[in-house]
Amino acid sequence: MLRDEVPGLPRFDLNLLRVFAAIYEDRSILLASKRLHLSQSAVSHALTRLRESLQDELFIRTARGMQPSARAEAIAGPLREALLSIQRTVGVEAFDPASAVRTFTLASNDYLSSVLLAPLLQRLARQAPGVDLVVRPSTRLDLAEQIDVGRIDLAIGMFAELPRRVHSACLWEQRDVLLMCPGHPLLDVPQVTLPALADCPLVILSVGGQEEGAVNGYILERGIARQSEMFHRQQLEQAMAAIGRRPRYKLTLPHSLVLPQLLEQSPLVAIVPQPLARDLEQRFGLCQRPLPLALEPSPLLAIWHGRNDPDPAHLWLRRQLLDVAATLVCQP
Repeated sequence: MLRDEVPGLPRFDLNLLRVFAAIYEDRSILLASKRLHLSQSAVSHALTRLRESLQDELFIRTARGMQPSARAEAIAGPLREALLSIQRTVGVEAFDPASAVRTFTLASNDYLSSVLLAPLLQRLARQAPGVDLVVRPSTRLDLAEQIDVGRIDLAIGMFAELPRRVHSACLWEQRDVLLMCPGHPLLDVPQVTLPALADCPLVILSVGGQEEGAVNGYILERGIARQSEMFHRQQLEQAMAAIGRRPRYKLTLPHSLVLPQLLEQSPLVAIVPQPLARDLEQRFGLCQRPLPLALEPSPLLAIWHGRNDPDPAHLWLRRQLLDVAATLVCQP
């Protein structure tokens, strides 16, 4: 155990600061114990010692987890910077992609996997043949917990809210478009209109509907609000209501795998993210048209737990993913 004399805190155990940081980020003694590889009772005992040393409650148990006190909020930022400074000073093990043997776990839906995985694996084959990937569904309801306990390294998707413990990088910004088969009547008009779209049977992608706890198209878990529907349903319905029409959702799918077969020689029109439309257009000869709505592009994010920021291996993986995303964005 590392001990030192700190002015005002005689014989203070500096290991307690790691416990404080873990509880502050995870808001849970259970998650903090898993991260620190300690028992729950050991973490609880350390918290008791912290409270006695700092003469403050520090964390209050609530239905939403261990909420920090005003004192805890005040010292959390400087403490995190101090711990990171120590980590940088001591140094971490270097990461050599060419010789590394490691497995990373990603969370992604099938659309993003189909667009990103092939070029990412090609890069790994050239640069890091010993690095393997495991892909988990980003639709799982315990996604945030899996990130917190370190079982998922990176999650890719659309997120409306992120807590401070979770960091992110934008891979690209995307818009929804219409996807249909060659020869579809909508391809004969100069511009698709809302009334014309209202006459079409629509296919939409919903990876987690209202029955799974989604609110306004997002699932909120442990401070992470992630998209459950892969298009702006509310905006479309409001626009059509303004002209006295309603969209006809002929088919709602949890994945995009069957879209090529469904759209072939069919009056169906799918609403999908533009990168997916471009991929299916190239591989299956489908056709895309703009939505008759003025929507702001939505950022597609890669997210990870902040404790992985300084990890050279994790940093390398993030760079590979960003490089792959950049090449995809540059495609016509």
